Amino acid sequence: MRDVEIQDDGIRLGQFLKLADLAADGGDARELLGAGEVTVNGEPESRRGRQLLPGDVVMVGEDRVRVFAPGA
Repeated sequence: MRDVEIQDDGIRLGQFLKLADLAADGGDARELLGAGEVTVNGEPESRRGRQLLPGDVVMVGEDRVRVFAPGA
């Protein structure tokens, strides 16, 4: 698992997928979510607008990424 740093207290899932290089662009993120390939903290997630907080773990396929915010 790797950590991906965010600048604020939270980030939307669609934005995080791009930031973490799990999706190439917004369309790619939408396809991944629509296909049921994304989980957040072990639960399937289909909403691009889902708010992620530091410590949340996003998984796409075998890639596991944790949301990290300095000082959080």
